[in-house]
Formats: sequence, structure tokens, C-alpha cells
Amino acid sequence: MTELSEGAARPLIETTGESRRPTGLLLVAIPVLLMAWLIIWPIFSAIGRTIWRPDAEGVPGFTLSSYVFFFSDQYSINNLLVTLWTTGMCALLLLVICLPIALYLRFSSGRMPAYVQALAIFPMFVPSIILAYAFIRVLGPNGMVDILLNAVGLPKIRTPYLTPWGPVIGLVWDNIPLTVLILLSGMGNVANHAIEAARDVGANRFQVFWHIVLPRISNSMLVAISFAVLGIFSSFTLPYLLGPAAPEMMGPFMNRTFREVQDPLNAITQAVITFCFCIAFGLFYVRSVARNQGK
Repeated sequence: MTELSEGAARPLIETTGESRRPTGLLLVAIPVLLMAWLIIWPIFSAIGRTIWRPDAEGVPGFTLSSYVFFFSDQYSINNLLVTLWTTGMCALLLLVICLPIALYLRFSSGRMPAYVQALAIFPMFVPSIILAYAFIRVLGPNGMVDILLNAVGLPKIRTPYLTPWGPVIGLVWDNIPLTVLILLSGMGNVANHAIEAARDVGANRFQVFWHIVLPRISNSMLVAISFAVLGIFSSFTLPYLLGPAAPEMMGPFMNRTFREVQDPLNAITQAVITFCFCIAFGLFYVRSVARNQGK
């Protein structure tokens, strides 16, 4: 066996022997316990409270009546559909906007890409409440855009404020930094020599993108979309401030059901249904990470 030369750096964690296993488990023990206490246990508790409830005579038993009510109530269905529509539209727009930015940052050099990257990451440092206020002042009724159009004699625009497009614009702007950063990290898998070899054999830009770049960043694209979908589906602030009163996304719907209607059972049912949609994308993200680890 080769011994470490004198003066060589000692590894932070020993990689030989049985000591590695308990060390790794101890490192992840606290976050795993916190996740089990703060996330997993409330999930199982919420599911149990919705499916194991007392009947009219006070005898506890298995029932799905709250879920039957949710899926038979047209207002609840409309709220779920507008949440799915908003999430899908935001994911599509994020991909259309962020993929060209990531490609530009990966294959450009000089000072301009640094400015573009700073502008793309800037929304990360703006709180959602400030973003909503700016949106209302710019695109809302009698906002800055309306004032400018009126100054040049043009008619007013139909503002997206308090329409389903209001949360879409806010959520897309809010999720651009994370999506760009994940896509840009995926661009690190694209080797320059592979692109040069493709160009040497006559491939144009689209063919280089389709056959060289896209296969190497497809997993990063899926991870970025999974992250965005998880955040958008359960978002509250922007849909509450920018969206319509009805139909509303699941976040404001749950809050209103719990606080204003004072119906905790149906609020928990809505939370469990939201969790079931989010867990599908969460498992998709875990599968993507596992595939990366296996490569």
C-alpha cells in the first residue's frame, strides 16, 4: 500500500475502516431528526386527522369524507386547476427565459456576461413583498406604465394585476435566479472539446445545442424545474397580493379556509392534497439526484 508522504494533507474525514460509517451518520443525524420532527411527523399527523375521525355518534373510524367534499366542490376544483395552470405556465416561462441566459453566460466571455449574471441573480435579494409593491406601482391601475402611455396619447393597458397572470409574472421573476444558477451549473458538464469537435465536422449552432449541449444539461433542467415547481405550487405571498380573489391558488385558499372560514379540517385536507402534488415533484428531484450520483 502506498503511504502518505511526509507533509501531505490529512483528509478531513477518515475514509478507511469502520469509523467512517458512524461519523457520517452522526453528521446527518441532527438535520434528519429536525426534518422528521418538523416536517415528516406533521405530515403523517395531518393525514391521520383527515382519514381517522369520529362519526356522528362520536365513534372514531376511517373516512374520506373531507377528500370527497374537496373533489366534489367546484370552487375547490377551480382553485386546484388554477394552481396547476400557474405552476405549469411559470415552469414553461422559466425554461424559455433562463435557458438562453445560461447558454449566454456559459459560452460568452468578457465583462458583459458578468453584468448579465448580476442582473439575473438580483431578484434573489428582493423580498417578495417588495416585488409585489413594485409590480402594483408599475403595472397596476394608474401605474407608471399607464402614466407613460397616457403622456404620449396611447390608451391604457389591461393590467395583469388581480388576474391569474399577476402571480405568474411575479413568481417567474422571483424564481429566475435559482433556475439560472442550476442551469449554469449544469453547463459545466458541457466540454469545450466536444463542441469544437462537432463544429469541425460541420455542425451548426442548433445541432451543437441539440446533440451536444442539451443531453448534458437535461438532468439540470429537470432539477431546476422541480425546484421551481415545488416553490411555486405552495407559494403564498405573491398569489395573495397579486392574484384574483377567485379562483385563488392553494396557498391563499388554505389560509382563508383556516383563518376566515375557521374550518381546520378542510384546510388540513387542502394541505394534504397540496403535499401529494409536491411529493411527486420531490421524488422526481430525488431520482434525478440519485441518477447523477450513479454516473
